[in-house]
Amino acid sequence: MPDEPLHGDLGRVLTVPNALSVSRVLLVGVYLWLLFGANDRVTATVVLAVAGATDFADGQIARRFDQVTTLGKVLDPVADRILLGAAVSSMIAYGAVPVWLAATVLGREGAVAGTVLVLAARGAPRIDVTRTGKAATFGLMVCFPLLLLGHGPGAWAHSAVVTGWVVAAPSLALSLAAALGYVPIARRAIAARRAAEATARPLDTA
Repeated sequence: MPDEPLHGDLGRVLTVPNALSVSRVLLVGVYLWLLFGANDRVTATVVLAVAGATDFADGQIARRFDQVTTLGKVLDPVADRILLGAAVSSMIAYGAVPVWLAATVLGREGAVAGTVLVLAARGAPRIDVTRTGKAATFGLMVCFPLLLLGHGPGAWAHSAVVTGWVVAAPSLALSLAAALGYVPIARRAIAARRAAEATARPLDTA
């Protein structure tokens, strides 16, 4: 199925949402340096939380101010996966999250990314991120900073961990549901590509 037309000029590049997506990637480097270079867990958590907040902000601004762009539809999920992958991997090394949780999240992200690459290689139409997927990513970007913040001393540490797990449970369920939800979408995209090829084939052999 071809991409549906969207309001606004999709050829734009210099937009606020795109700048926020780029800043999200740049903040990953700052976060990693603070956590492992400066050994400043609290400030690193704040930076990670700010980076996660840009995921919510760029989508809201893009829709509200008619700044949806073709670049943004690709850049936003890529930035999300870079941030989430860096957050999860770093927290495994730091000991702030259990391996099973990290493996589940990274496995899901790898499966979705792999599906997107396979579809692109087959020439199928791009699959946009679903609302469920965005909600799951946002939830995970809330819970991981809380789990990191709670991995240390302080009277508030236990509360941060408990809150993090309360958010993690539904977010993880949503992320798995979103991954399964991409299956019929991927099938429709492949079917649309095959239908387009079948329609064009008589013209090629004429």
